[in-house]
Amino acid sequence: MKHSESAQDSAPTVGGDSYLTLHYRLADLQAADDEYVSTFDLSPATLQMGSGQLAETLERCLLGLSPGERQVFELAAEDAFGPHNPRLLERIARSALPPEVELRVNSLIEFSSPDGTGSFAGFLRELTETSALFDFNHPLAGKAIRFEVEIIAIL
Repeated sequence: MKHSESAQDSAPTVGGDSYLTLHYRLADLQAADDEYVSTFDLSPATLQMGSGQLAETLERCLLGLSPGERQVFELAAEDAFGPHNPRLLERIARSALPPEVELRVNSLIEFSSPDGTGSFAGFLRELTETSALFDFNHPLAGKAIRFEVEIIAIL
């Protein structure tokens, strides 16, 4: 029996442990001109699937794509970054914040993890004389998103 493979059958596809180069854009689906991030006008991104560089929900969209393929995914909030979690809002006394940190409402502030091994960011929502209200949710949590990708190469 003769088996013939088309070029499409032999093209590599993105797998759970692929190392790939791609362009991507994330935007709020309700405000399409409100881009959260885009590499399309910049250098492409390189990432290792399964390493946490990209949210697991977004990685699942990439599985099976081939180099040269461009796709747009529209994801409901629960399928993207999940619902906005009110428990991730935290009021911190200004006196507990490092004095060298410039506090501006609507800015992202980087914090060291308690054990000092990593960092995380909080969005400054509100500032009073005595405290600052930070939101540690992903900025797109609770929002339906548009995820556009173009796979450049699987390395």
